[in-house]
Order: sequence, then C-alpha cells, then structure tokens
Amino acid sequence: QVQLVESGGGLVQAGGSLRLSCTASGTIFNINFMAWYRQAPGNERELVAKITNSGWKNYADSVKGRFTISRDIAKNTVYLQMSSLKAEDTAVYYCTVRRYIASMAQDYWGQGTQVTVSS
Repeated sequence: QVQLVESGGGLVQAGGSLRLSCTASGTIFNINFMAWYRQAPGNERELVAKITNSGWKNYADSVKGRFTISRDIAKNTVYLQMSSLKAEDTAVYYCTVRRYIASMAQDYWGQGTQVTVSS
C-alpha cells in the first residue's frame, strides 16, 4: 500500500501563488509516475501535471507556463508550484501515484486539498 498526504492548499487572490506538497509513504517502489489532478464542482477530474520516474513532465494546456511540477526523491515528495493563479484554478487538487506490481498498474490517491482563488 501507498499512502499520500497532501498539503499547501488554501485561499489566495487571483495573481497569487501557492505550493502544494504530496508525500508518499508505505511500500514505495516501482513508481512509474506521480501527478496532480484537480476537480472543480460539476466538472470531471482532470490532469494538471505529471512527472515520470525518469523526470519527464507534462502539463495541461491551461496551466502551462504558470504551474511547475517537481519532486524530491529522497523525501518521496512531489510539489506543484502554482503561480499567476486564476479563479478558474479553483478546485480540489489530488495527488496520485502509479506503481507497477508484476506488470499490473496500481493507482493511489490522496485525500485532496482545496485551492480557492478569489477574483
């Protein structure tokens, strides 16, 4: 099992910044990627940013140039630095980890952290 604990959400004014953190614990091996998703009320959960085991990153078009995903391997932590925040970034942000066991993918999710951007 893998446990994920997120932190760093909160209320911020438009144009401001926040940094989200997600720390993994438990049976951590064969991690393929770590990622951040978000879900706004009435919307489906969507990918925000992803970082693979090799360090490759990709971002949703809506956050490119404003958000940066990074990781600290020694701390088993992934970060999401969010800048130039907009009201439409308001959502619950979830951290997820995928690992492979005997070629089978296992996905784990955090409890989510609320980000509210006031306009």
